[in-house]
Amino acid sequence: MNAQWFSGAARVATILALGLVVAPGVSEAASNRLLGALTGSVRDGAGIPQMGAVVQLFNRFDKQIERVVTNGTGEFAFAALMPDVYSIQVTLNSFMPALRRNITVQPGGTSVLAINLASVLSSVELVYTSPNSGTLMSEDWKWILRSSMTTRPVFRIFETEAAAQGISPSFFSDTRGMINVSAGDGTPLSYNGNQPDLGTTFALATSVFGGSHLQVTGNVGYQSQSELPTTGFRTSFSPGQVGGPAVKLTMQQVALPMRGFSGTTIGGTQGNAPMLRTMSLTFIENAEVADGVNLEYGASLDSVTFVDRLNYISPFARVTYHLSPKSRLQIGYSSGAPALELLQGTNDSDPTLQRDMMALAVLPRVSLRNGQAMVQRSQNTEIGYEIEAGTRTFSISAYRETVGNGALTMSTPQDFFLAGDLLPELSSTNSSVFNIGRYQRVGYTLTFTQQLNDRFTGAVSYGRGGVLTTAEDGTVLDGSADELRGLIRPAQRHWIRGRVSGVAPVMGTRFTTSYEWSGSQSLTPGHVYLTQRLYPETGLNIRVRQPLPHWDALPGRIEASAELRNLLAQGYLPLSLADGRRLVLAHSPRALRGGLSFIF
Repeated sequence: MNAQWFSGAARVATILALGLVVAPGVSEAASNRLLGALTGSVRDGAGIPQMGAVVQLFNRFDKQIERVVTNGTGEFAFAALMPDVYSIQVTLNSFMPALRRNITVQPGGTSVLAINLASVLSSVELVYTSPNSGTLMSEDWKWILRSSMTTRPVFRIFETEAAAQGISPSFFSDTRGMINVSAGDGTPLSYNGNQPDLGTTFALATSVFGGSHLQVTGNVGYQSQSELPTTGFRTSFSPGQVGGPAVKLTMQQVALPMRGFSGTTIGGTQGNAPMLRTMSLTFIENAEVADGVNLEYGASLDSVTFVDRLNYISPFARVTYHLSPKSRLQIGYSSGAPALELLQGTNDSDPTLQRDMMALAVLPRVSLRNGQAMVQRSQNTEIGYEIEAGTRTFSISAYRETVGNGALTMSTPQDFFLAGDLLPELSSTNSSVFNIGRYQRVGYTLTFTQQLNDRFTGAVSYGRGGVLTTAEDGTVLDGSADELRGLIRPAQRHWIRGRVSGVAPVMGTRFTTSYEWSGSQSLTPGHVYLTQRLYPETGLNIRVRQPLPHWDALPGRIEASAELRNLLAQGYLPLSLADGRRLVLAHSPRALRGGLSFIF
């Protein structure tokens, strides 16, 4: 009995010992099957392998995780990578760096790259992705599971063709929206904006079958200066994975005040103030023309109806060259209306909704000249460079802009009229839009941004650009529109701007405070930057967004917002009449606006 027990115990001990020896190898083999690899070769334009090229591997957050050097045959390899999305950068003396982003590493697979270094444009090409030997599930085994009568119903539910392509089987998904009730003055990007004194703005976005994106934005309200409602609607469609340009259709209608139109002949008609109606159809496309080179381009077909119908095209484009994961070079061009689709730098939780709501609040800059409606058009060429160094960001840009039919806000005395040259402005009873004609300007901007901590960010910008000034005396003798335009002259001025933004630690209040100084007796028209993450605003500006408590049953959140622009009333350009009265030209008048938003 004892001999049999001893023999059985020895047999069990032998099995356990073998298990301890074999188990680590089995576990390691199973673990290796869950990992992927990234390999490649580096050659020049003639196909010669390049030895000693530095290959850096970055994760999805642009953080370097590994660095290797190519061998004598120009080859490199990154083994045992977790399945994820990576980026690589290849550098070698006498060649331009090569950058490739969004490289997918699959479990049990090897992604093979072909890098061609050149003195002008280097390229990285994903040749193929092959499974490693000993993968957990081969294609033959997947086909057996799909064809088996036992497992086919499961694959019909969980692995449809749409799901295999990453497309949700539901018709609508990822639905989100925002409703905002606000009151106050218009937006800083428009002189006669479509932002009513008291109005409601809504935005709703959803995905169609998980691929295409549909967004609808609306703005309805009343102006204190007119008895008719102000309305605007914007519909945006993006094909997503299907490919193709995004399409956006915007329609707006504004009732102008009766002030200044009664008894005045405009465009050959006499009577009440005409309605201002606009329609804009925008196409925008984003394409990667080469490795690290991205092209955004499009155009807007605009139609403005005010007395007459004005039709024009506004093309725009921007090329972005990623020199490294932390630096980029951009060249932008726009003609006609400002390219709001290329604005960047928003810190909102849903920038697409905010961008469409802002675009809906901006009307074409319409003015009158000798009784004829005119639309401000600008031609802008800009170049910019940006680099990130830890928590600091440095950027520099230069631009050249030509503006035709420039429109500015003019505050006038109650009994001052220029028949056929003043268009009533919506936000004030004594303000109008005046056509100052054509001007040109050039400028440059340098910006330093510092991430102070997880909650606060500071930025300082300095630049020199074109401003508008007046003649030495600045006195209007006969009060004619032509004499008034002749007194306005372009000039160059330095300016400096500071900005602090962050989130309060206890209340969760989001705030942005900025102050811009540009000298006295000068007016700085706003420039819509294509390569900078800022929009210059004269004087002191404060924006606050405060989350409010709400019931847990509500699916979203509630925020109160307040916006105070140019509190110190700076950047005004005064003109004197012969009788001692004054006219004041402004680009960004002092304004106050508040609202309540429900975000879901």
